[in-house]
Amino acid sequence: PSGEIHNGGRIRFGPDGMLYVTTGEADDRSRAQDRDDLGGKILRVTSAGKPAPGNPIEGSPVYSWGFRDPQGLAWDEKGQLYVSEFGHHNLDELNRVEPGGNFGWPEVEGTGGESEFTDPIATWKPADASPSGMTYHDGRIWVAALRGERLYRIATDGSSAEQLLTGQYGRLRLVTEAPDGSLWVLTNGRTGPDYDLILRVTP
Repeated sequence: PSGEIHNGGRIRFGPDGMLYVTTGEADDRSRAQDRDDLGGKILRVTSAGKPAPGNPIEGSPVYSWGFRDPQGLAWDEKGQLYVSEFGHHNLDELNRVEPGGNFGWPEVEGTGGESEFTDPIATWKPADASPSGMTYHDGRIWVAALRGERLYRIATDGSSAEQLLTGQYGRLRLVTEAPDGSLWVLTNGRTGPDYDLILRVTP
């Protein structure tokens, strides 16, 4: 599904060779908890677009659910998946994703402590984050922040979050590994000739 807002849209091949897709709930909260609906989900499909073998629901592309607007995908060296997500008014999230996990939206925003839902490993106020694209590099998770206009470097347990480039280049849309071991950071401004830059950052 698609809408004027909450469309997710990140696609990346995982270390298992399958394609992972983030989808938002397209401003219809009920989609996120409906496992028969593809909105508010992480989808896992083959390169031909078919439901991947081993998914939690046989014959379905749905890998995990209960998301509002998931934006970024990254895997550590063990193949563990992490996802960044836009929250509503209170808290944005960084989640460690397991197959079949329910991440709570719209019942929970941020940490709820309820056994049926998976809590995030890190949260931020939306003004400090609006986390978008992300990558795993040099033993840390790196998250580009739009509204927060900064780059986060975070341990895989969600601790020791460092803030880099804060307010220097405006909205940051994506961070990804470059072939030479550095990072590429893409800015995403609103208007003007000095926006939409590719920055090279050395860890």
